[in-house]
Parts: sequence; structure tokens; C-alpha cells
Amino acid sequence: MKSILYLIVLMLFISCKSYVINKTVGTSEYLKEMKTDLRKEWPKNKTINLVFHGHSVPAGYFKTPVVNTLGSYPFQVLKALKTQYPYAVINVINTSIGGENSVKGAKRFDSEVLVHRPDLLFIDYGLNDRSIGLEKAGIAWESMIRKALRKNIKVILLTPSPDQKVNLTNPDNELGKHALQIKNLAKKYGVGLADSYEQFHKIAVSGDTISNYMSQVNHPNEKGNHLIAGEIMKYFQ
Repeated sequence: MKSILYLIVLMLFISCKSYVINKTVGTSEYLKEMKTDLRKEWPKNKTINLVFHGHSVPAGYFKTPVVNTLGSYPFQVLKALKTQYPYAVINVINTSIGGENSVKGAKRFDSEVLVHRPDLLFIDYGLNDRSIGLEKAGIAWESMIRKALRKNIKVILLTPSPDQKVNLTNPDNELGKHALQIKNLAKKYGVGLADSYEQFHKIAVSGDTISNYMSQVNHPNEKGNHLIAGEIMKYFQ
């Protein structure tokens, strides 16, 4: 009986450990198999589903209530991918909702995200997660990451884009704390990271004006979305 209990505990431990990788994945290697599939010609190719799950920024909100779908970073990524991989069949599926945080996003994850059978999943909630705090956000993000990994879905986490009310040059700012937590989650689970926050932070400390990249106080314009798309496209080079 003791040996059976030991085996059960051991299996549970291995199951939990399988998601705790604690390493940073390389941008050139993480999507290696997917890039091979993207290069295939008909009839050997297959449809690749990219699912973007998050708040108003990936949903395409610019100056509210305007939604600039084709200028948003998910569709800038699609355009860049189609330039690079002309034979690929790629679906961009956007499950993002304006104003939502990761706790709400996690609640509908099974019914509205996994149902699309993503080949690659993007999660972008850092900007809105300030309203729920680091602890609740961390639990919600881990729930979504684990569910995706159990289904062998590749995941890329996005650190937050700016809010012009936040001083990015302040090392103790709230967005920076969420960005750090997201970076640590990417490392913990061995998934991809598109570090949008770091790129905007570099702009801020360089003396450039963040407003040049924004359509309103908390939504990037097309130029800002292009910066985010550029971080994602590093995985497809």
C-alpha cells in the first residue's frame, strides 16, 4: 500500500514539475517546427491558428471608441508573416475584450480560447492587471499557461504596453512590476516572451516621447503597435 501511495505522489510531482522549466527560450528555436510548417507549399501545408487573448490593445482599440483592426499588432504580425511565408495559410483569431483583466480572461479560457485549437497563443493582460494586483494576476496567468501547455500549444507572453500616466523611467513603477512578473512566468514555464515593455522603456529613457507611439493615454497608435509586432516577429526569423 505504501509503495502504491509513493508512486501516486511521485507521478503527481513529475506532472507538476513538467511545467516548471525555469529557462529562457531562444527566439530562433522556440517556433522551429512551426516555421517549417509555414514554409510548406500546398498540398503539404496546413492551417496555422494564431490566437491573441487579452484586453483592448490586441483587440485593436486606438482612440476609443475607434477600433483599428488592421493597424493592431495581431494583424501587423499577420501581414509580416504573409510577406515572409507566402505559401502559409494563417488564421488570426482574436479573443481579446476591451477593459478585461487576466482573471476574467482565465474564466473564459476553455470555452472561448482553447476551443479554437491554437497552434500559437499570445497572452496580453499586463496593462489592465494593475486593477487586480500581482498575486491574482499571477494565478490567472499560470492557469492559462498550464492549460495551454497541457495541450502542447506554444505560448508567447507579452509584457505591457505603456500608460502615459505611468513614468516608465521610475524603476518602481507598477507596469514594470507586472512586466517583471510576466518575464518570470515565461522563464518558469519555458515559453516565449515578447517584451514590449522593455522596448517602450528604452524609448522613455532615451528621451524620446512616448506620446509619439500612442493614440490615447493607454492605447498605442499604429507606430506603437508596430513596435509590439516587431517583438513578436523575432520568433519567426
